[in-house]
Amino acid sequence: MNFEQIKAQVLQFFGFEPTSDQNRAIDEILQFLLSREDDEVFVLKGYAGTGKTTLVSALIKLFDKMKVPSVLMAPTGRAAKVFASYSQHQATTIHKKIYRQKVVTGDYGGFCLGENLHDHCIFFVDEASMIGNSSEDASMFGSGRLLEDLLKYVYCGRHCKLVLMGDTAQLPPVGKDLSPALDKDHLQSLGFQVRMVELRQVLRQQGGSLLLENASALRESITEYDVFDLPQIRVNKLDVLRLQGEDLVDTISASYHQVGMDECKIICRSNKRAVLFNQGIRARVLYKEDELSSGDLLMVAKNNYFWSQAYKEIPFIANGDLLEVLRVRRSMEMYGFRFADLDVRFMDSDWEISVRVLLDTLTAEAPALDAASQERLYQAVLEDYAYCHNKKE
Repeated sequence: MNFEQIKAQVLQFFGFEPTSDQNRAIDEILQFLLSREDDEVFVLKGYAGTGKTTLVSALIKLFDKMKVPSVLMAPTGRAAKVFASYSQHQATTIHKKIYRQKVVTGDYGGFCLGENLHDHCIFFVDEASMIGNSSEDASMFGSGRLLEDLLKYVYCGRHCKLVLMGDTAQLPPVGKDLSPALDKDHLQSLGFQVRMVELRQVLRQQGGSLLLENASALRESITEYDVFDLPQIRVNKLDVLRLQGEDLVDTISASYHQVGMDECKIICRSNKRAVLFNQGIRARVLYKEDELSSGDLLMVAKNNYFWSQAYKEIPFIANGDLLEVLRVRRSMEMYGFRFADLDVRFMDSDWEISVRVLLDTLTAEAPALDAASQERLYQAVLEDYAYCHNKKE
């Protein structure tokens, strides 16, 4: 098929008339995919709700019809699950896809970059704003530079291409002000040609939505001005409400019953406040007394390779993976910390696995133990296994 025929097929899967932004993006991305250049990267930037995923979903459906292989990835397990839900196509984390555990004798060797065995495959990466390229904290995986490893993995395959999708106003890598995966100059400095399109027209909410109006005002304050000035939030009785503190519990409870917990989100300004909200909701809305019980959802805060060793289909448990607690088998205290043995299920794949979790992190004011506590735990375990001669043992 020629360009016009392929575009007509994409528009059929689109389901509605694309905006001028989307139409231009379709033209650009199809030209990129049809190009014979092997050093090109496509960057699709856009505000939330501008139709990035809708566009990609239409492309993926066309690829499935044309038997063109595609791979969907995201930086975290949660982002991969959302991507899979919207696109109706399997998605995985970047780490799970591109890294493989080293087979070594003696000390544990970490994960090396896997071999891309795909042929003429299109790789789509959502939430690319979170992809870092610093080796400071990630030497266990490949070179430690995730963006460079991703590019190397994809373009080591035969005629493979990479599409990076994201929003520059969303989270950059931890501790960074810039998202290197969405920065044209940075990608070019790595030796790649870059095609870039940005979608600006928001479609997800209906016209006149006050929620959208407030979000747009906030975005404008972030992206258009050198000095950030928090805009005045407008309220009404439909989209945006102002609640008194004493009404919050009843409102959350009513929302859970009306639309379900999966459709309710509570945004906090800090991890400390998130802990307080979680504890309050468990006690006053869900009436749960135990610290951890069946049905609870846990988010993995650090990549873990130990508990997946007995499961060949699970290379490791990735930071950001969501797990549902199936059973709490027992709890214990060791080395001055509290632990629990659980049976859990991966929310994005239905795999079940037995793990041991650190209960202290459930109420920690940070995503994980602070550095001093981690060192204290490490030294205590080290003393217990002083007879071992290498880390793997």
